[in-house]
Amino acid sequence: MKPSRPTVLVIGSSNTDFVVACRRLPRPGETLLGGEFRQFHGGKGANQAVAAARAGARTIFVGACGRDELGRAALAALRRETIDLRRMALRDDVPSGIALILVGGKSRENLIAVARSANDTLSATDVTTARPAFAKAGVVLSQLEVPLAAVTAAARLARDHHLPFLLNPSPVRSLPAALFRLVDTIIPNQHEAALLTKQTDPIQAGRQFLKRGCRRAVITLGARGALLVDGEGHRHFPAPKVKPVDTVGAGDCFAGWLATGIAERLPIADAIGRALRAASLSTTRSGAQPSFPQRAEID
Repeated sequence: MKPSRPTVLVIGSSNTDFVVACRRLPRPGETLLGGEFRQFHGGKGANQAVAAARAGARTIFVGACGRDELGRAALAALRRETIDLRRMALRDDVPSGIALILVGGKSRENLIAVARSANDTLSATDVTTARPAFAKAGVVLSQLEVPLAAVTAAARLARDHHLPFLLNPSPVRSLPAALFRLVDTIIPNQHEAALLTKQTDPIQAGRQFLKRGCRRAVITLGARGALLVDGEGHRHFPAPKVKPVDTVGAGDCFAGWLATGIAERLPIADAIGRALRAASLSTTRSGAQPSFPQRAEID
């Protein structure tokens, strides 16, 4: 009998990304001419939902967008990925999310600014209204581009339904102690881990997350791969070597694939390894969502 597909429930943001690729990132006050402009569908929540869908999961997305042209286009793109949008809140007189992104340098690093939008209106009530979706899910995944009240409501509902709650604490902000205790797996990058724990050593940062109540930490290290810290100790997972073109969305790709692996009940080492392969491949292509691989490419 063919195994059933896992279901990943994503609570988060949806944006349209306006990207300028430069020969290098500009310094403060500097204007660089000649960059290439492209427009993509993005937002950390939507990105992670697309990544999970392409990883093979049934994906449910809870978020908010405006009734404007950008919002309609973003929803159409998510529907093409067969993502369940029945819990998506539509706002009148509030713009849909946008992000301004600069990509540059040999390493193709990026700078990102996100405008206030419908994403900032997602409430705890919107999340609790989606309670029936939690009963269908195998894992719940959230980030911090939506209000903390909505994230906390999702974490509590995940606990009530005995579901692993995965938190990608990005963009980084101060978090209440009670939220850490609801987290099964925290997925920061090395910079976010250091800011949240005041520990520059990723291993020590991971141990701090465990002391605060998280069951495990998976800290992404860019081209160096990822670090797992849990009750059994720590383990480094190297990333495949690739020539990056655009690193935008790589962390979201990793999170969506990791969530799918956990929902499939893969051993965590296997889930991390597969997520690293997917994220590494995504950096060889432009854009966030357009760069995410399909399951067949990784298998």
